[in-house]
Amino acid sequence: MHDEDPGPGSLGRRLSTKEAAELLGVKPETVYAYVSRGRLGSRRTPGGRGSTFDAGEVEALARRNRREAEGTPRPGAELSVRTRLTSIDGDRYYFRGVDAVELAGRHSYEEVAEWLWTGRLRPGAVFTAPAEALEAAVRAVDALPEHTGTTDRLRVAAAAAAAVDPLRFDLSEEGVLGTARTLIPTFVGALPPRRHGRRDVEGSLARRLWGRLSDRPADEARLHVLDTALGLLADHDLAASTLAVRVAASARAHAYAAVSAGLGVLEGPLHGAAGRLAHRLLLQVLDLGSAGPVIAEELRAGRRVPGLGHPLYTGEDPRARALFALMEDIPEAAPALDAARDIVDTTARHAPLHANVDLALAAFTVSCGMEPSAGETVFAVARTAGWIAHALEEYGERPLRFRPSGHYVGPEPPQPLPLPE
Repeated sequence: MHDEDPGPGSLGRRLSTKEAAELLGVKPETVYAYVSRGRLGSRRTPGGRGSTFDAGEVEALARRNRREAEGTPRPGAELSVRTRLTSIDGDRYYFRGVDAVELAGRHSYEEVAEWLWTGRLRPGAVFTAPAEALEAAVRAVDALPEHTGTTDRLRVAAAAAAAVDPLRFDLSEEGVLGTARTLIPTFVGALPPRRHGRRDVEGSLARRLWGRLSDRPADEARLHVLDTALGLLADHDLAASTLAVRVAASARAHAYAAVSAGLGVLEGPLHGAAGRLAHRLLLQVLDLGSAGPVIAEELRAGRRVPGLGHPLYTGEDPRARALFALMEDIPEAAPALDAARDIVDTTARHAPLHANVDLALAAFTVSCGMEPSAGETVFAVARTAGWIAHALEEYGERPLRFRPSGHYVGPEPPQPLPLPE
């Protein structure tokens, strides 16, 4: 992350954690938080347990921090968007002011979605896919190659459902809510079932989704974990995919298209792939019986250990904490939980990073015998509720407000016309 020139004499010089903390004016724990958030790189001390940091990179970060503290905007400064949906305070987060962990633990995903959309609970809410939309989505998804990924399937399902909805351009609150309550069950219904036979289109959304994730029979304990995970993941501030949804909604794209924009960003390896990587990491730890050699290989390859750290939390991700607690009541989940703890404890010797929701979701999908892509599927379906909530908000804002100015750095115009080669 070298986006500024290093200070004089700093090129190639390495700092200890203590020296870096002193230069930045923070605690050593905060230095490791910068590493987990991708704001600072680190390198293990040869033959030791400590880490070292490039002096130039630390100095550049210190200058950025000073400018931000003084209120001087930096190029590419983070965008701030007013929202009534999700707030994050310390290591807790809230949906419309209500503790999201408590809400998801006590209410179904459908009820959590209704709360996000309207600020009102609808006890016993059930989402149903219209027959015409579901049929179109199923036909389109079934025509895709077998190896097609989840986000591709959902994008195709969204396009198919939109094509048969003549009211898709109705951007009124009532119209968008109608789309919301039918698009999510259409997504789930269009996904191929893990067991051959008729697609299950009845019952709670979590129960319908289970058959698309696992070929094992569902029990109430696992369904409760899945339903809670959907609620916990329904929204989480302004992630990259959510921003894409708001940009699309700002251009007055209909809800199907806005959600498709979110799915497009979700497929990026820096956003939606984390759950898949954490799933595979857990399988490796379970196969070897210890996290040590697996973590060592990750660090040796210069990769971040998936499932650890989060830019918005200094401690454990509250979503991970809630899911781990629920899985304690499932005896078959014990090996995956032990492997997850081993990953956290082993990595803590290098950096004080905590589990995030990707690791907790991986522990669940591994313990249920699901495919590595299952976590991505849960995330995409769950986050659709939040995307639509943000689209609803954005439809009430000034249109096309996301229009940054380009900073041209190419050849000075006017240039002569190019000659054919």
